[in-house]
Amino acid sequence: MLEASSPVNHTITQPSVDHTGYEHIEVYGAREHNLKNVDIHIPRNKLVVITGISGSGKSSLAFDTIYAEGQRRYMESFSAYARSFMGDMERPDVDKINGLSPVISIEQKTTSRNPRSTVGTVTEIYDFLRLLYARTAEAYSYVTGEKMTRQSQDQIISHILHHFDNQKLTLLAPVIKGRKGHYRELFVQIAKMGFTKVRVDGQVADITPKMQLDRYKVSRYRNCH
Repeated sequence: MLEASSPVNHTITQPSVDHTGYEHIEVYGAREHNLKNVDIHIPRNKLVVITGISGSGKSSLAFDTIYAEGQRRYMESFSAYARSFMGDMERPDVDKINGLSPVISIEQKTTSRNPRSTVGTVTEIYDFLRLLYARTAEAYSYVTGEKMTRQSQDQIISHILHHFDNQKLTLLAPVIKGRKGHYRELFVQIAKMGFTKVRVDGQVADITPKMQLDRYKVSRYRNCH
């Protein structure tokens, strides 16, 4: 591994150490398959590529040693009852590995044929990240920059009465968005509910008998009071 630094304007920075307490993944004495007592330090939080000729031990190091040990340690964090259903995982032939986190392995021959697939979608981590950000993150308005907070129905009504007293308001609620169809029956149903106007693609119109949309046009359609 080669390292290069500039001879001028060189700034010494403190090495970044993550939650494992190690700056590198440290492998000592890897002897899985054709590995010959290999010692290696792999930097964390970096994109690392293992290259070599066929049979040089790339897969033995990446999958059969590092990945296998990371998966084994993750399984050991489960309760004894949960591990009884998964079975025991054999420890790879290695003396010691430091700085290892729970790992994910993705094979080259994936069943997904979607060209837009990413590591997150293939491993389904993306779904959990969406849930994490939705539940724990703090949302801020991209318009005002202010923090967005949840409001009850009473708080919303109080806010409207306080800031829009003696003013005419139009309340809109989305019904159909980005879908094709004429929606003739939906107009009839909305009229029976007491609504008199709708907004279609930004244009407000009265609900009339036999009213319908262009069947093959994608519309953003909303009803209003």
